[in-house]
Order: sequence, then structure tokens, then C-alpha cells
Amino acid sequence: MLPYDEQYPVLCMDERPCFLIGDTVEGLEMTPGQVAKQHYSYSKHGSCCLLAAIEPLTGQRFAHVRETRKKRQFALFMKELVEAYPKAIKLKIVLDNLNTHGYSAFYETFDAQTAAQLTEKIEFVFTPKCSSWLNMIEIEFSALSRQCLNKRIPSMKQLESQVNAFFNERTIKKIKIKWQFTQEDARMKLNRRYAKVNKENTKYSKI
Repeated sequence: MLPYDEQYPVLCMDERPCFLIGDTVEGLEMTPGQVAKQHYSYSKHGSCCLLAAIEPLTGQRFAHVRETRKKRQFALFMKELVEAYPKAIKLKIVLDNLNTHGYSAFYETFDAQTAAQLTEKIEFVFTPKCSSWLNMIEIEFSALSRQCLNKRIPSMKQLESQVNAFFNERTIKKIKIKWQFTQEDARMKLNRRYAKVNKENTKYSKI
């Protein structure tokens, strides 16, 4: 609901696992009148993690493909986001309550001075537990799953190349997110939670 402010950009960030799958039998290429086909047999090549962020009001996107999603990977990704907004006074990062998401990750990864600078430049906005759908990056992950990760990708290098191409194209096109879940919608849909802490909130169930 906040208007765009380049000094206080709002970004939505999350991670998602990616499984590396390859072919054991070569499929059939697409031919006139026939779709491409792949064999049911496949090989597993482990998994990795995609860290991604989107600025919904501008369509700017960022992505890292890493082997794990520990505090170090999170801290490095946050540092990249800060460096991408040199004019910003503070970045507001919307994210979930994963135990790696916190300022302690900065101090465990960088020297105290760098960690303090990052802490001053970032404000974390946590979604409620079990409500990750409130994070707009999930919309982007949905598009990624349907348009990019809907095929077998056997290696991290190939995954990184395809994910970056996908996000770069959408950034260039400035594809934004129009969030339609309003404050009034929240009062009604989540009324059971509001009423639990204050019975007066039951009046919002009739909005």
C-alpha cells in the first residue's frame, strides 16, 4: 500500500529448493506435427537452493543459485541487495520466519563493521507464521515453476543460466506485481485471528 520511494524500496525475498534431474534415455526431438517427448526414466543429481527477491513496484529482480540456504548464503544475498540500491536510506525486506533470516547472519558472515552497516541499511518485515502466501515473491516463484522449471535440468550451472535468463527477461520487461489483497480483505479473511486477541474485531467479519 505504500507509494514508491526510491530511498525506502520494498523488496520481497524467499528461498526455494530446486531438484536437479537429468535424462537417462535421450528423448525425441520435436518434429512437424509432433511435440517433443521425453523418456519416463530419469537420473537424480541432488538439489540446490534458489534465493530470489523482487521489488513489486518496479519489477526489479535478483537471484542467486547456491548449494545450500544457510546463514552465509542469506547474508551474501542481502549484501548484494544493499549494493544494488546505493541511493537508498534503508531497504525494507519482506520475508518469512526461517531461522537463517536475521541480523545475526551478518555478524556470523562479515566483520563487525560490515555487519553493522548492513543492519542499519535493512529493515526486516516478517510475514506471520504459516502465511508465506502473503509474500509477493511466491507469485514470482509460481511463474518460475510453470515457465522455467517445468523441465529436467541436470546441473546447477544450467539451472543458474536458465533462472537468470528468466528473471532478466522479466526485469527488462518491467513486469510488476499488482497486489490485490487489501487491508479490508485481511480484516475479513483473517478475522478469526484478529478476534482471538480482541473480541471487538468480530465486527470486521461483516465487511
